[in-house]
Parts: sequence; structure tokens; C-alpha cells
Amino acid sequence: MAYNAGMTEIQPSRQVDLAIIGGGAAGVLTAINALRAAAPGQRIALFEPASAVAQGIAYATPWPEHLLNVPAGKMSGFPEQPGDFLDHLLARREAPEATLAEQYVPRLDYADYLQQRLAEAAAASAGTLQVVHDAVVSLQPQSGGHRFQQAEGANWQATQVVLACGNSMRPLPLPAGNALPPGKVVDAWDYDGVRMLAGDQDLAIIGTGLSMADCVVSLLAAGHRGRIHVLSRHALLPLPHAHGGTADFDPQPLLQLPLRARMRQLREHVRIAQAQGLPWQAVMDRIRPLGQALWRSLEEADQRRFLRHVVRYWDVHRHRIAESVHDQLMAVERSGQLQRHRARLDAVLVQDANLQVHGRGTPPFNVGALINATGVETRALGLRNPLLQQLLAEGHARPGPHGLGLDADPDSGQLHDAHGAPQPGLWLVGSLRIGTLWESLAIPELRVQAQQAARAAIA
Repeated sequence: MAYNAGMTEIQPSRQVDLAIIGGGAAGVLTAINALRAAAPGQRIALFEPASAVAQGIAYATPWPEHLLNVPAGKMSGFPEQPGDFLDHLLARREAPEATLAEQYVPRLDYADYLQQRLAEAAAASAGTLQVVHDAVVSLQPQSGGHRFQQAEGANWQATQVVLACGNSMRPLPLPAGNALPPGKVVDAWDYDGVRMLAGDQDLAIIGTGLSMADCVVSLLAAGHRGRIHVLSRHALLPLPHAHGGTADFDPQPLLQLPLRARMRQLREHVRIAQAQGLPWQAVMDRIRPLGQALWRSLEEADQRRFLRHVVRYWDVHRHRIAESVHDQLMAVERSGQLQRHRARLDAVLVQDANLQVHGRGTPPFNVGALINATGVETRALGLRNPLLQQLLAEGHARPGPHGLGLDADPDSGQLHDAHGAPQPGLWLVGSLRIGTLWESLAIPELRVQAQQAARAAIA
């Protein structure tokens, strides 16, 4: 083929068999599985703009007060090695295995675990791994592969691509949220920035979910003395895990029931469990492995009904926190330092050195700064990643069911284009599969998706 000015040649070092876009937990787990399965000479590239891989949003925190929301014994990154994370911890700590398995350890330990397993896989692999600390901003499927571009302008070619782009924060639910003064608004995932707000001034946290809990424990650890206002439409705080075993019932019949009947049946299972001396958490633990099946077996109308009426109540019962973190939240609320507001955020006005927060359903209150803890952005049209915007705009991808995430085959994770056709050699891992799977954020789901995608892509 003759060269022309509209073409650029790809350097041999930028031609790979597998490109993994995103170096958080999902991307690193995919890379580890791909390295373990790679044949001699196969080339794998992992793209992550941050300076360190295996952190993403959840595990980037350097602060020990941020704990895993699951006991260490259940956090292995590999389905066939259920005790792998526990083995990693036991090699570093002197503690009885049974005791450590039940502990909620700092999240920074999990980043260290993934980084070590990646280094080990790369050293033992017949293939090669190249880590590129830059973002990917565009991708074009081509015959026999994919051409894509880094933010710095370099072009790459890959036979297979796994999109593991991770999570992004929702913007504040305000028309002009970005116009508030610099330093007066901090994202909950800016872990150092949140701690720097600690002091005597009152603060407001918008959102009452897991990110809010992170912010509160960080502020308390940094010695915050002012009041902490937390505001959301339901004002439901995360609920704690509990000890006491798992309820003994067959959850499979739930899959045959419509939404309302399921909710009635779950309440009945809770009543029975409590009569047996078990906490309600025992029922949620029993249905935990069926999270994706419960979503996929609902009719579309019931899925919409769930998103409209049930989702927030489901979230606080399903996504629970360590008991010690919950105890901190309850103590600071009892003292009056934490004040809950059940309201919809209407406006934030700048008044001298303060912000005045107006919520529909609560009187205005003044604070020195605002923390955005509204959680993970799940709407396809709200995604701010340039690569995902380009894929949607050019028809290489389409929103998932109900506009959530991107559409992909629910079993294989193969991305669908604007017409619903599978995209050869283009796979999806992680939170972007929420519309088709619902449960697609936690390690038990990520480790299975990463293994499936890696094996399919590297074959």
C-alpha cells in the first residue's frame, strides 16, 4: 500500500496482541490473567494515566482509616484461589488466619496485593507486559484489530482490546456546580483534599453513601471539630455487616418472581431469620451470589421500577460497611457533630467566605466548604471519559439498558455497537457493564469478568 500524508506508521513497539485500557483493579486483574495465559512472544500493554497501577478510585487512598467493605478472607482476586489475598496478608502480618480472615483491612493493602501479583505474573509469563502511563482518547475498530491513540498523540495497534476504564464521580446536581470558587468544592475521591478541610469550619457532604462514610472517617482522623452536614434525597446511611452466619433457604425461587413478590419474599425470609436469632444481613449474604441473575431475570418494566423505587434501599442493605466504621458514624451523629438532611439539593450560594446550602425539604445552612460524595456515574450520557464519548459518538458503542453503562453481551462482555452487533475483539470489564449485569463493581464480579475477558482475548 502506498504511503500518503493522511496515514501514520505504527512503530513495532506499539503493535500489541492485547491492549488493556484502564489500570485500576479491573484492568490489573485482566492483565494478570492474560499474562498467566499468554503464549511465548505475546505482547500485552496496560494503559493507565495515573503514576501507579492497581489503585483506581477505591484503592488509591493512602489513609489507613479507609477499610475494605468486605472481610479479607473473601477478597481474593482469583476465583480458583479463594484464599489468595489472605495468603498475601499472612506473609506480612503475625495474626491467626481465622482472625485475619474476618478483619476489614485498610484498602491500601489491596492495592499492594494487586501490584505484587502483577509483578509476579509479569516475571513468570511467557508473554511480555508494557505499562503505559497515559490515557487512551480514541479507538477505531479495523479489519483484524483496533487502532487507538494516546492523549500525547502516539498511535497504537492491537489485535484485542479490553476496556476496563473504571469509575468516574457524578457531578454535583447543580446547574452551575463547576462555577463555585476553587477550593470550596472537593470530590470525595480526592482523599488528601478532604483531609485538608479538617478544622473548626462546618462542612457539607452531598451524598450519604459509601463515599460519604470515607469522608467522615477521614475528617475525624484529621481532627475535624466543626459540624458535618450530610444531605441526600433519602438520607439513608450505609448499614453495617454483622456476624451470625448465613440464612438457610433456597434463593433460586426468587428468580421466578416479579419485583414486588420478590421484595415480599425477602421480607419474609428476614422475619424467619430473625426468629432463628440471625440478623437481616444473613439473608442478604445468602442471595449475594445471585446478584446478577436477580437483575437479569427481571422484566424490563420491573427493572425500571427497581431503579425508580427500590435502588437506594437496596444499596444500603447490599453495599455495607465495616461495623467499626458504622459505629463511628453513629457516635458522631449522636454527639450532634454529624447532622443528616433529607432533601434534594437546590442551590449553593456564595456568601463572603462561606457557602449557603439550600435543599428542598430543609432550612438553609452555611458551611465553609462542600464535598461531592454523589457516587459513581452510571449514566452513559454522563460519562466524561473522552474515549467513551468518542466510541458512543461514532457508533462503536451504545448505552446499556436504561441508559446505564455501555451495552455488552451479558455472558462474554463483548461490546455492542450502535446497532447491537458484537464488536469483534473488543471486551468490557467492570462498572460499565452495570446496565446488563447490575452487580459489576465489586471484586467477586470483577475477578470473574477479568478472567473471562483475558482468556478470550489472549486465546
